[in-house]
Amino acid sequence: MRQEYQFQHELKTELSTRYRVAPLLCRVIMPELPEVETTCRGIEPHISGKVVEKLIVRHQQLRWPIPKDLPALVSNQTVLSVRRRGKYLLLQFSQGHLLVHLGMSGSLRLVEPTIPPEKHDHVDMVIKNGMVLRYTDPRRFGAWLWTGEPVEEHKLIRELGPEPLTTDFSAAHLAKLAIGRKGPIKTLIMNAHIVVGVGNIYANEALFLAGIHPKRAAGRISSARLGILVDKIKEVLQAAIDQGGTTLKDFVGSDGKPGYFKQSLNVYGRAGLPCVECGDDLREIRLGQRATVFCKLCQT
Repeated sequence: MRQEYQFQHELKTELSTRYRVAPLLCRVIMPELPEVETTCRGIEPHISGKVVEKLIVRHQQLRWPIPKDLPALVSNQTVLSVRRRGKYLLLQFSQGHLLVHLGMSGSLRLVEPTIPPEKHDHVDMVIKNGMVLRYTDPRRFGAWLWTGEPVEEHKLIRELGPEPLTTDFSAAHLAKLAIGRKGPIKTLIMNAHIVVGVGNIYANEALFLAGIHPKRAAGRISSARLGILVDKIKEVLQAAIDQGGTTLKDFVGSDGKPGYFKQSLNVYGRAGLPCVECGDDLREIRLGQRATVFCKLCQT
């Protein structure tokens, strides 16, 4: 089982068994690609080009243990850049990269150093400009990892598919990988080796907008319809990112809220309600242990 798929699978499994959290709650609190992109844009101006005074680790045991030498590796070093790859935030230093994953419930916020940490504030990156980048994670399924090798070769990064908003993710790319696939199209587009960042919310929404039934075998969908699906995936992700842009100011504060945004959704979370297009009741099924909502009339 490959690393990123295994990571996501284990997160969902442990959350539901260890905490007996309802599946819907698991989906609501998990940051998706637009939320991670919004986080990246929110923190980048405040830490890029800045020197890390020190790193305070209050709880080392996240999804994987935080490396014990991580504070020494980043203290008194300059953050050269901040970018996103899939759902990973990559902070570049002269000697390597810090990889941060928000897991199921993690968030990053910039706070004043006088704000005392609370129970779930596990890591503080103290910046010499006087701000603190604080990592909060009630479930502790996130990750703070380090690599001194090229970050593209890290085991969690190297097998990721193309970014969905780039030209690398195209109708031709999806059609090529769909050939002969008997599995559901929804499962395919949520596979991080096919394309990164199409989480459950956005898979539901894109399939609805494309008029494709989520259970339809990927290999039995025409190239033309797959092209429409690619366009709709890009559309819903870009719309979510654009909407998230209005909340960037929320990443500087102390109220503990993650600063993510509410969305207007057509199908996700609306099982049993009328379809916005035809008025028929929306149906819900389970695919890959994920709630899948669709309209049986509009999606074929």
